[in-house]
Amino acid sequence: MTGEAAPRPPLILASASPRRRELLAQIGIVPDAILAADIDETPRAGELPRPFAERLSGEKARRIADASDDPSALVLAADTVVAAGRRILDKPADEDQARAHLSLLSGRRHAVTTGVALVRCDDGRTWSRLVTTQVRFKRLSDAEIDAYLAADEWRGKAGAYAIQGLAARFVPWIGGSYSNVVGLPLTETANMLEAAGYGAP
Repeated sequence: MTGEAAPRPPLILASASPRRRELLAQIGIVPDAILAADIDETPRAGELPRPFAERLSGEKARRIADASDDPSALVLAADTVVAAGRRILDKPADEDQARAHLSLLSGRRHAVTTGVALVRCDDGRTWSRLVTTQVRFKRLSDAEIDAYLAADEWRGKAGAYAIQGLAARFVPWIGGSYSNVVGLPLTETANMLEAAGYGAP
């Protein structure tokens, strides 16, 4: 006779992104709390895209874990970085910057990397992964860029686009995880949670 499975530890999502909550729900995971980490997200001088994603996700997870009053909790954090070569295309500050991002991505491949970090509050043990997906944009006309900017989907989006929205029409090919481009690589995240004792539903 088998015993009952151990209860899941509480899960804190260190992200205010509704897209990450929706992705987690897709695989049956609902965080017990959502606490966005307030950290400086400015790339350091010369910092490359993959180390940048890894650093930010780790800093976010540790910031929330250090402040948690529940030692049994797990803290999950992620940061998604869009890069054209070595150049990081962060969340655009205004429409002009969004236009510049889309113009740069037009007709070429770029990389989307998500750093995922999971921290156990009681002992600080950390699991981390970096997942990169290659994305190709078709060549965009000025009219297509104008229409996309007018729809306002670019606001708050790394690289100035959301693949799960209107920008889907710009992407004829991706190589790798689709959910990673949306904001959280689900297979890798689920594996990390299972390794930390947060099993499947």
